[in-house]
Amino acid sequence: MILQNYESSALPSTASFNFNYDQQHMEYLLTLTEQSEANQMPRFEEFTDRDMVLWYLYHSKQLFNNRGRSKRSTLKYKAEIEQFLEFLLLYSEEIGVDISEIKDHSLFKSLQPRHIRRYQEWLATNSPYVKKKKAQNKDGYSIATLERKTTILKGFFKQLFECKYINEPLHEGFKSVNVTSNDRPNRDMGPFEVVEFLRYFEEKNNPIMFTLILVLVTTGMRNEELCTLKIEHMRKDTIKGGYYLDVLGKGGKWRRIPLKAKVAASIMEFRKIRGLVPIETAEKDSPLFTTKTGNAYSPSYLDQVFNREFSKIESNKAITPHIFRHAFAIISHINGADIYKIMKSLGHEKIETTIIYMEKVLATDQHAIHEWEAANFEGYI
Repeated sequence: MILQNYESSALPSTASFNFNYDQQHMEYLLTLTEQSEANQMPRFEEFTDRDMVLWYLYHSKQLFNNRGRSKRSTLKYKAEIEQFLEFLLLYSEEIGVDISEIKDHSLFKSLQPRHIRRYQEWLATNSPYVKKKKAQNKDGYSIATLERKTTILKGFFKQLFECKYINEPLHEGFKSVNVTSNDRPNRDMGPFEVVEFLRYFEEKNNPIMFTLILVLVTTGMRNEELCTLKIEHMRKDTIKGGYYLDVLGKGGKWRRIPLKAKVAASIMEFRKIRGLVPIETAEKDSPLFTTKTGNAYSPSYLDQVFNREFSKIESNKAITPHIFRHAFAIISHINGADIYKIMKSLGHEKIETTIIYMEKVLATDQHAIHEWEAANFEGYI
């Protein structure tokens, strides 16, 4: 197969992908697009495949870079594109990438929709991860994972096509991956389970975990949002009293989250236990929550902390910081908040996303059985 002997400056070798951010190179790429425009040429005429990956990952359409895709999302996109290229180059014959000619030293320009379809099918049924799981008599990738992988690659190739870097609509080669509520991990959690966890860490004299859970479940914040909070983001409400948080969410959008009095007090206690300066006198740009070393949590480290602490508790689901965001939505619904208000509180752009958080509880609440009158069954229900 021609891909097995494919060597070009357009792509790094399979052994060492280099899609890390490089400010100098990004400035060079910007200069290339401007020169192409000035010469009335296609903007990406001088780009290589590697340049297009870097542009997709790191070029911001926003005036201020902190208002675009989050660093965590960028890393996920980077990993997915790297895996695609690595698999395509290593397993081209197995996948069935029958390319007869490399066009313009570009793998992307040489692909056709059928190659994308074959890759997607191979990834789901015969890739190394799937083979390993089958050998263990386990399932391969979950439907939700395949849907996420498809969405990322489809978006990437759609941009290449719309930028006119490639002539083939590769994004149309992907088959649809329809995810139902039963395909998603069980992230449902109501007030009773949350209270059990809070009580557990209270009894274990672990105020750090107690506070982290309490803050996450009463604010609905994302893991990354909590980790990036600074002292200046916790402010006194001069109108209604108490405190609120200014939270920077996806797309660089801010939202204000009021804090219940006990939640604010718990944050103060958290800082006291950590030996941190009170928020009234702390440096405004210092982290609100810190690890034992005094550094801000990273999203991945916070995940590790939750995994470690909850591994000590018997549970039928994996407990992550994100699960308490779902709990916020469910508990808000139980307490009568309408779905639009929940959507705005979570910082969602689309109400459909919020509905996914509450799919099962909404289905239960809307069941016809709730309309039955007990009297019709003479006390049997």
